[in-house]
This record gives sequence, C-alpha cells and structure tokens, in this order.
Amino acid sequence: MDRFAEAHQHRVFVSLRRLAEKLYRRNPREWRKSGAPSMDEALARIFEVEHGWRLEELGNRRDIDALQLAFVPEYQGDRVAAFVVGLASMVQSAFGDKVEFYLLDDLNAQRIYNAARNVEIAAWKLASARDADGRPLLLSNEMGEVANLSFEREFGRIIGQLEVLSDVIEVKTERTVTRVVQSMATAVFLPVR
Repeated sequence: MDRFAEAHQHRVFVSLRRLAEKLYRRNPREWRKSGAPSMDEALARIFEVEHGWRLEELGNRRDIDALQLAFVPEYQGDRVAAFVVGLASMVQSAFGDKVEFYLLDDLNAQRIYNAARNVEIAAWKLASARDADGRPLLLSNEMGEVANLSFEREFGRIIGQLEVLSDVIEVKTERTVTRVVQSMATAVFLPVR
C-alpha cells in the first residue's frame, strides 16, 4: 500500500507540473508577473524549491485559500502559480503532508476523495472564471476549428489517480467515503484536512 500511495502521489504531481507548463504556455504574461526570467524558471520556483507550498507572493496561502486567489479578478500576481500551488498544496494536505509512506501510515480516503472533487471544481472554475470585460482570467481549453482539450485530459488524469487511491484506501480501511454531488455553478471546495 505504501508504494501504491507513493506512485499515485508521484503521478498526480507529474500531471500538476504538466498542467502548470500548459497554463504558462497559454498565459505567458503570468510567468512574467512572477519576475522569473523564463517559463522554466517559473516552473522550477513552483516545483523544485522547498517552500512547503507557501509562496510569499501568495501571502503564504496554501490549499483552497491559494487556489481561490487565482479566481479573484483584481488579483495582479501570477495566477498560474496561485492555481497550481493551491491545487498541489491541497493534494499534499489530503496526503497528510507526507511524501513517503510506510506500512503503518494511515491515509484518509475521504480527504483524498474530497481532493478529487476539488480538482473537478477547480477545472470548472478555470474554464468559467472571467474578468469584468468577460475575458477568461486564464486561458485553458480552446474550442474552435481545432479543439484543444488537453487541459481536460490532464485534469482527468489527476482526478482518476485520486479516485482510485481513495477507493483502495476505502476498501483497505473498511471506512466508507461519503460521496458528494454538487452543481458546478454553486460548488464549494471540500475540506482536505
């Protein structure tokens, strides 16, 4: 179980990094807001620095608090960093802030399930959040002559990894997960702590 959890966690973070790169490619103004000299440096700042998922520019917010900052129209900072740090730290919280798991470690299936639902909500908000002029706050999927749904695929991978892990933990611990159905228009982020 410990290796299984580590493998799923690793795959989720690989997908989050891919998602961040895709968002920076579609929204290059965002990595420039961070002060990084390149997109690669902006990605490294998010994923390769030991900061405990707390960036000073986000007011050291984590989890849902950081994620919601990306959807505030008045926010002038790097929205991609807020979005990805929010998602990554939320997932990390669902894993009990652990990166290595041992035989006796307990993971909470409900928290991981809630994280999967939160990723769904974040994907919907990403696609629907607009500024006062009706422009998307962040560009992601694109519908046109050639549809670009690569963001949806990446979100689907993350959600799938979290759901499978939640199901396995649920069976292992014999604790039932409370399944939640929400309307996306009124959806609220679920607790992961």
